[in-house]
Amino acid sequence: MASAGGADPSPPPRPLVFAFYLTGHGFGHATRAVEVVRHLVAAGHEVHVATAVPEFVFTAEVRSPRLRIRRVLLDCGAVQADALTVDPLATLEKYREAAVVPRESILRAESEWLSSIKADLVVSDVVPVVCRVAADMGVRSVCIGNFSWDFIYAEYIMEAGYHHRSIVWQIAEDYAHCDILLRLPGYGPMPAFRNVIDVPLVVRGLRKSRSEVRKELGLEENAKVLLFNFGGQPAGWKLKQEWLPDGWICLVCGAADSQDVPPNFIKLAKDAYTPDVIAASDCMLGKIGYGAASEVLAYKLPLVFVRRDYFNEEPFLRKLLEHYQNSIEMIRSDFLAGHWKPYLLRALTLRPCYNGPINGGEVVAQILQDTAIGKECISDKFSGARRLQDAIVSGYQLQRAPGRDVHVPDWYSPSETETGAGPTSKNVAVKGTEAFRCFEDFEILHGDLQGLTDTMDFLKSLSELNGNNLKSSEKHHQERTAASVLFDWEKEIYIARAPGRLDVMGGIADYSGSLVLQMPLREACHVAVQRNHPSKQKLWKHTQARQLENADLAPVIQIVSFGSELSNRAPIFDMDLSDFMDGKKPISYEKAREFFCQNPSQKWAAYVAGTILVLMTELGVQFTDSMSILVSSAVPEGKGVSSSASVEVATMSAIASAYGLNITPRDLALLCQKVENHVVGAPCGVMDQMASACGEANKLLAMVCQPAEVKELVSIPNHMRFWGLDSGIRHSVGGGDYGSVRVGTYMGRKMIKCAASDLVSESLTSEAPVESDCHKKNGSGLQKSEAALEYLCNLPPHRYEAAYAKDIPEVISGDAFLEKYGDHNDTVTVIDPKRFYSVKAPTRHPIYENFRVETFKTLLAAGSTDEQLSALGELMYQCHNSYSACGLGSDGTDRLVDLVQEMQHRTTSEGGSPSLFGAKITGGGSGGTVCVIGKNCARSSEEIVEIQQRYKAATGYLPILFNGSSPGAAKFGYLKIRRRRS
Repeated sequence: MASAGGADPSPPPRPLVFAFYLTGHGFGHATRAVEVVRHLVAAGHEVHVATAVPEFVFTAEVRSPRLRIRRVLLDCGAVQADALTVDPLATLEKYREAAVVPRESILRAESEWLSSIKADLVVSDVVPVVCRVAADMGVRSVCIGNFSWDFIYAEYIMEAGYHHRSIVWQIAEDYAHCDILLRLPGYGPMPAFRNVIDVPLVVRGLRKSRSEVRKELGLEENAKVLLFNFGGQPAGWKLKQEWLPDGWICLVCGAADSQDVPPNFIKLAKDAYTPDVIAASDCMLGKIGYGAASEVLAYKLPLVFVRRDYFNEEPFLRKLLEHYQNSIEMIRSDFLAGHWKPYLLRALTLRPCYNGPINGGEVVAQILQDTAIGKECISDKFSGARRLQDAIVSGYQLQRAPGRDVHVPDWYSPSETETGAGPTSKNVAVKGTEAFRCFEDFEILHGDLQGLTDTMDFLKSLSELNGNNLKSSEKHHQERTAASVLFDWEKEIYIARAPGRLDVMGGIADYSGSLVLQMPLREACHVAVQRNHPSKQKLWKHTQARQLENADLAPVIQIVSFGSELSNRAPIFDMDLSDFMDGKKPISYEKAREFFCQNPSQKWAAYVAGTILVLMTELGVQFTDSMSILVSSAVPEGKGVSSSASVEVATMSAIASAYGLNITPRDLALLCQKVENHVVGAPCGVMDQMASACGEANKLLAMVCQPAEVKELVSIPNHMRFWGLDSGIRHSVGGGDYGSVRVGTYMGRKMIKCAASDLVSESLTSEAPVESDCHKKNGSGLQKSEAALEYLCNLPPHRYEAAYAKDIPEVISGDAFLEKYGDHNDTVTVIDPKRFYSVKAPTRHPIYENFRVETFKTLLAAGSTDEQLSALGELMYQCHNSYSACGLGSDGTDRLVDLVQEMQHRTTSEGGSPSLFGAKITGGGSGGTVCVIGKNCARSSEEIVEIQQRYKAATGYLPILFNGSSPGAAKFGYLKIRRRRS
């Protein structure tokens, strides 16, 4: 069998005898024990395993006369009705019968047995009483685990069995006699232990390749395979064919002999070797325990998990899995109802990135051997601080609602240096189960949650909008109060979701027709919309007063925006729908812009209500109902990640679903661009709205902005990863601004078109027979197409350099341009005659950027080598420098890019292979966010954290990290919900 890592321990002077006690709870303990035992036996030692686990679990793996199995039950683990349900009181009562009542006889019997085998060391995973036995005999003892039973049972006492509290005190006292705890990753609080050594994951190695396993099971190489694994306890659930996506196969572990399964489900043999099956699968559906967590981490298999109540081990393992992007949760009701498909498809978009050591079996065996012969292995120099942390977290966990965990504090983690160094956007933080359960306050009449935790959180926020019992801080009070009377909870509410985007390549070249590559972010905006007849619309008091004054029940628009305190804007906005009418026609966009500019604190409403005017103007939609709109966005403003586009797209999507408007994703994006260009007055291109509307998770939207043609969705290769780092600079005062650079770009296009027209005219009037007729005809045709140039990016770099570059001025005044060329032919910007505009750099940028993006896209399909990543990174560096040449750089974004370069070159100079390869400013520039490319590995994440810390040390600002992806608005669709009737 292939080892999970490393050689066996170097042999001591003589063979040793180990007494290995193993808890009767779960196969995860047994599988890791087998790996440790295997290394000890291979080193020539004798191992006596005392357990209630079936003997074949060990003998199938380790065939040696030096392995002895003794059947004995000294604890009971947790009593489970099925794979997901723990009975707290029954567990305490069974433990009392198994370990408390016969305690004296256990102490006597185990002491005699240890003497009879002449044990050199007692090893426990994690049976409490044997630590006391060993101490009484003067034999050293070592525990191995990621949790201890005193912490697990403490919750049961809080919930159901306070009269059994002496059980927990006794267990803690027994553990306190242990000499060393070997603490595994994903650990929970274990304050009873005095000395702790952290060890790597203990994982079983692979025996067969993915292809071999699939061939034996009769599976096609390209088939999508789900592993259904809920431990060693047959669940007996009735499985149905339609629960799987089309073409998928499910391998079922632990199925009872009598269990029937559909044709797309395959029952695995009882002795199937799980690591091999894991490596041959595409994702796993199961519960979180150490065995499952360690093996999916080691072999990078996405895990879709269903929670267990009353098992305190789970939150800590879950945090470990989430940190390495290895898991998503399936709501238990969806699991039992068979709504598996969206979760399984979403699991395929995960990019597991654990690259840490998995040789824990070897490491543990060496420590056990050294401890047995008297070597000092203790490295826990901060025992007091560690035990205090354990005690705090233990108390923290026990204060939660029964059966529901709260999140594990960021500072309590085996990977503290990786996860605790910098903030992430709000909806990326680890959430408690309450957010996952409150959606059950609503009937979901249409749509699917798709496993998106931020959508569940949004439903939770809706469920808390009870006017009589608002749970909000003072700073949120006004918006929460207004939102609590916004909806009629007895009627349908429509919800849409649209993410922000990370501009990987393309950026400001979008309005020049470039190919762009955009990644939808994990952070998103949710919008809830409800329509009501004006006579039934719930109105705020000041809106009621206005209606009474007008003696009219006209339709109104009422909007609440959560998070208003972050940007010093008013949290509510309302208007009569008639304000959008000029007689029988919609008002002009110019008048609408003036309308929203009347009150600066309410100017934000243009992004929301502006979608209504655009639908009226462009599609002729007639709105006669009142409309209530709630906006909640986790996309930070002013960071260059398209917060405005996400609001526009989510709002228009929700309104379209509420009114039954059939708008294609592309058309919806173009309509939202009109909102921003004409109602808000921001001269943006369309790539932001297209990425938010049409993007898919973990794919780059490849789009040619002429005006908005999706070329393809490019999967991000598994070996690479993109991050966003926010510079904290909303806009650079010293640099050029987006609008003036756009003006300069359109000026350059006009100059090129005029120069090409002049060349065409000259070629037609020239009588000199210098060129052949054929050559002359071809040259004339090329110049004619350039004279009619609609998009600057259609001009190749070589043509620009050969024919036009020398005649494009560095700068030009507005009045000089207008006098010579008349107009720049851009409908969303105006030339200021008194201003000077940079022209050469803004003209050159999109021409070369389009070439860079095309090259970048082609390289994505190349082999997974450092050379590939280096080439991609170089293209990003070139793009960044070109932004700066346009005047759209900033000190903050330059500093972040420099830090990435320093990190890359530092690793190279040390003779290593870099983890980060490139970076560039994004979006409209002049501050905002930097996009970074690197390897999909733990080391790159560590370096990103180091960059955050170094940037903070230099500037005082800790960059927000954008990490992860999610589906665009079209992929999400919409939810139609209604509060459940009690």
